[in-house]
Amino acid sequence: MAASRETEVQSLKEQGNACVKEQKYAEAMFHYTHAIKLDPKNYSLYSNRSLVFLKMQQYHFAMEDAIMTIQLKPDWTKGYYRKAEVESQTFRFSEALQSYSKALSLQPNDPSILDAMKRASKQLIKDRRADQQIPWLGAGVGIILGVIVVIADYVFTNKPTLTHPLLMALLTIAIAMLGFGIAKGCRYFVKCQRRSLLEPPVDLLEGSKEEPEDSQQEQMSNEDRDKHPKYSKAQARQRFKKGKS
Repeated sequence: MAASRETEVQSLKEQGNACVKEQKYAEAMFHYTHAIKLDPKNYSLYSNRSLVFLKMQQYHFAMEDAIMTIQLKPDWTKGYYRKAEVESQTFRFSEALQSYSKALSLQPNDPSILDAMKRASKQLIKDRRADQQIPWLGAGVGIILGVIVVIADYVFTNKPTLTHPLLMALLTIAIAMLGFGIAKGCRYFVKCQRRSLLEPPVDLLEGSKEEPEDSQQEQMSNEDRDKHPKYSKAQARQRFKKGKS
């Protein structure tokens, strides 16, 4: 019995691997999931399904399977590598470097891990540089717009409003600060969007089990109203007289 189950699990795993090679990730996911139901402690199945979820951009589930792989086999390199790959794809480069380092400690001098760490390091530097530069780029754009407004006020109006140099400078500085704030806000929005990549998907079926019950109760109340129709007082008196007669 146990041997036949192991054979089925191995067969499902091989089918999933074949689907991955053909880039049929959804089909591979179903094969791995079926195998996991038969063998819930098989850490390699979670690792493979984590890769499939990552390819499908289902980052939340990819991370769950990577963590499960680590829990089942803490001394296996692949679990930490899978976790690092998910973190790298979701722009969590600092966390990815930590996970890559853990994988490298279990398998030193592995070229694929070293290359992945180099890529994550470059992305982290680039991301931090963007955090610093983009707000100041917005301020620079604001300064240019401020200067354009001052020149336009002087050239295209018969009676310029901005006549005092201090007023011109204050307006230019105000527009520059506005540009700085807008650029920083846009960068913050991008960061929030990135953080949401690992959040669980919305359960569209939540509460659906209650709807049939509610609709059934509503249907029953409608049936009750049909069985016991309401009458006006005049109709009720007329029916009463007919009943007596």
